[in-house]
Amino acid sequence: MSDMIYRIRDLRLDFPDMTRKPLFGPAPRIEVLKGLGFDIPRGDVVGIVGSSGSGKSTLGRAMLRLLEPSHGSILFEGRDITHLPESALRPLRRKFQMIFQDPMSSLNPRLTVGTIIAGPLRLHGFDDLGRRVGRALDHVGLPEAMRHRYPHELSGGQRQRVGIARAIALEPDFILADEIVSGLDVSSQAQVLNLLETLVRELGLTLAFISHDLSVIRRLCKRVIVLHRGEIVETGDTAAVFRAPKAACTRELIEAIPLPDPNQTWA
Repeated sequence: MSDMIYRIRDLRLDFPDMTRKPLFGPAPRIEVLKGLGFDIPRGDVVGIVGSSGSGKSTLGRAMLRLLEPSHGSILFEGRDITHLPESALRPLRRKFQMIFQDPMSSLNPRLTVGTIIAGPLRLHGFDDLGRRVGRALDHVGLPEAMRHRYPHELSGGQRQRVGIARAIALEPDFILADEIVSGLDVSSQAQVLNLLETLVRELGLTLAFISHDLSVIRRLCKRVIVLHRGEIVETGDTAAVFRAPKAACTRELIEAIPLPDPNQTWA
């Protein structure tokens, strides 16, 4: 098995600009990702950061092939998935999972927690669903009785734990978390980040964490990739990037972190 979960080379992705579509003919294209290249080693915890519109969520969706790149290559565990048809991707999707920003919109309000977690397991042909659901709930610190509750009966932090449980129940190799603590209060944020650290360690996961908040990235991630307008402007060890940011947009993101002491610095 490859020691690299991902190898990404010259990744480009564009969309039609419907605001400038002429009366006749195709709309011009907007390039959202502009020749990105990086590796993610197995077991790594990497932050993908940038301001709004930098392309970080688009990159995440391309990595999971929820979007098909216009150019370049995406290798997942040594296999080129750049242009695989959905029929070939389907058996691979168990191996790379996503946790969404808004759990209320990603969890079906008509289904119980147990049914929500069991759905992907059933889709991918797992057996012994009840035991697997119980184990996933235990991993994320939710009681067994929670499987009978509905999403609207849970707190925001509990709903996000259900989203995490649904992802890890499939025993994936890689998880992409997209701004998953941005809507939570400070206490719930800390609990979810602690949980992710534990799961990475205990389950041997590789994790990419998308955020605009560098305080969260500094807390969780070993490495960081900084995007600006669809390009990688900086990458490296998280602590080193915080100590001596090279790109102006990285400095702006660091300066935007609220500090409890106005005389404190991140250096």
